[in-house]
Amino acid sequence: MRAQVEQFLDHIAYERGLSENTRAAYATDLASFIAFLEKGGKATTFAAVTRSHVAAFLDQQRKQGFRASTRARRLVAIKVLFAFLADEGVIPADIAALMNAPPKGRTLPRTLSEEEVASLLAAIDGDAPLTVRDRSMLELFYACGLRVSEVASLRLSDVRLDDAVIACVGKGNKQRLVPLGAVAEAWLRRYLAESRPRLARGNTTQSTLYLTVRGAPFTRQGIFAMLRKRAGEAALARSVSPHVLRHCFASHLLAHGAQIRAIQEMLGHADIATTQVYTHVDDGQARATHARFHPRA
Repeated sequence: MRAQVEQFLDHIAYERGLSENTRAAYATDLASFIAFLEKGGKATTFAAVTRSHVAAFLDQQRKQGFRASTRARRLVAIKVLFAFLADEGVIPADIAALMNAPPKGRTLPRTLSEEEVASLLAAIDGDAPLTVRDRSMLELFYACGLRVSEVASLRLSDVRLDDAVIACVGKGNKQRLVPLGAVAEAWLRRYLAESRPRLARGNTTQSTLYLTVRGAPFTRQGIFAMLRKRAGEAALARSVSPHVLRHCFASHLLAHGAQIRAIQEMLGHADIATTQVYTHVDDGQARATHARFHPRA
């Protein structure tokens, strides 16, 4: 079964053109499912798998505390796998085709207050190359709302300082331009002038924007680790990830009166419904806005 999963993963990566991140997510979800099937010999071939097996796997995931969104994503991976196996003639019928995902409900994005973000950034203070690099990167996260994969893949050619924008390629290979803002622009200029040449060590062929101490491109995991370290130094009470800074970008813009359509464009959301979750983040802000502007308040 594991060999057939590998064939499926190659199929979605190379023939359907899905990203490496999507392939990795499918691999993780299906590995959990295969481990469930192998334990106790529930099924040794995909032809022997029934809907009851899939339902039992999802129920086990629920009992183990996995969120509905995670269980729904894992069912999607299973459904796409079984559709592939049916098309390839590995199984006689797609037993997962009619199965429905568990209701996700609404999960509100986790954010930091503006004061907490300011504390995080202010704690990264100094002239050392790594300090300037980290401050520049985190200012960019907060100023532009980029995904961690987007920041990791930025190239020098994506920086357009004359226009004060960053060009990034998001999901679906769609490019967008995002304004830098004065503070992020200033730190980026400083990083490019002072820190990056020292980190690049004379390697003129390296085109990636942000480099590690070894002069190599950052991985997503490396960015996570750097941010955790900096958040710890700032003594923040809550955990911080690059995606939390992306949520902060959107919710703080909205709180200051930005239009939801503009935020959607800057975030690179294809569907405005994805962006509209931020209208539910800060109930206190909503009440204050209502009290200030509604004629009957």
